[in-house]
Amino acid sequence: MAIITLDPNAPDFTRRYPNLADPRLGAKTLACSDDFFAEMSRMLNPDPAVFIPGKYDTNGKWMDGWESRRKRVNGYDWCVLKLARAGILKGVDIDTSHFTGNYPPAASLEGAFVPAGEPDADTVWHEVLPSVNLQGNSHHYHEIKHPQAFTHLRLNIYPDGGVARLRVYAQPENDWAAADKHSLFDLIAMENGGYVVATNNQHFGLASNLLMPGRGVNMGDGWETRRRREPGNDWCIIALAHPGIVEKIEVDTCHFKGNFPDSCSIQAASMAGGTETSLITQSMFWPVLLPQQKLQMDHQHYYQQEIQALGAITHVRLNIFPDGGVSRLRLLSRLA
Repeated sequence: MAIITLDPNAPDFTRRYPNLADPRLGAKTLACSDDFFAEMSRMLNPDPAVFIPGKYDTNGKWMDGWESRRKRVNGYDWCVLKLARAGILKGVDIDTSHFTGNYPPAASLEGAFVPAGEPDADTVWHEVLPSVNLQGNSHHYHEIKHPQAFTHLRLNIYPDGGVARLRVYAQPENDWAAADKHSLFDLIAMENGGYVVATNNQHFGLASNLLMPGRGVNMGDGWETRRRREPGNDWCIIALAHPGIVEKIEVDTCHFKGNFPDSCSIQAASMAGGTETSLITQSMFWPVLLPQQKLQMDHQHYYQQEIQALGAITHVRLNIFPDGGVSRLRLLSRLA
């Protein structure tokens, strides 16, 4: 099993906001000027880029990312992608991992809002990241402050080369005012804007996997902590995309068989003020939303009658006893 290594230099926006360039959420590449050496779709792969020595295809060395050929004319290369949904950009990571003698010296980003169809010759593009210098085999984190929501991005590289991954961290744009107040929404779903505030441990699997759509594809696609060798339990705190009243809960231990938690509980509260760091201490004293429940291996657990009436909430704390792995968490809620 691979140990998840978090980049200690990654800024806060990489943990707070979903990557709307993730194909698991619906993002996709649409067009590019050239992807002779490595096809553009690889650039959105949610897994970390890899390097495979000795692997070649008919065009040359196989690389895990988007790579254009060496440009012998004036100009630059570009790639257009559709985000999983409209969002207000908070930051990006232009990752050149494993590209050393073939990375672009510079890159820039433009955004467009095209709610229907695809960008065309009449589309208005807005600069969201001016040209920045790139280094080989490196992450390039850049905060973005632009008030407009975008549905599409265009990555420009100067003049050519390879980009291993492009991550686009953004706040999904939801028209909650127009949403049906009687319908149920999964308000912690990543595509709706839910996010992980904090967790005490995510040694084998990121807590943010709990908020992904669908069921886990394998044991690595979930939140899994290390084996606890001291008293206590593991936990994570999640912010809802919108205040809501929880009516149904799903806890899915898909693929976790010899390492699922013995039981779990959920605390919740409506929080205003303070900081996300202060929530860690406050969460210990939140009222119980779901009393402690025994869990089974590789199983979808549904709760409705067990849910305590707390009214509108903004945050939850999932407790697992004592440790282990959970694949997905769903909170089907009415908007408050």
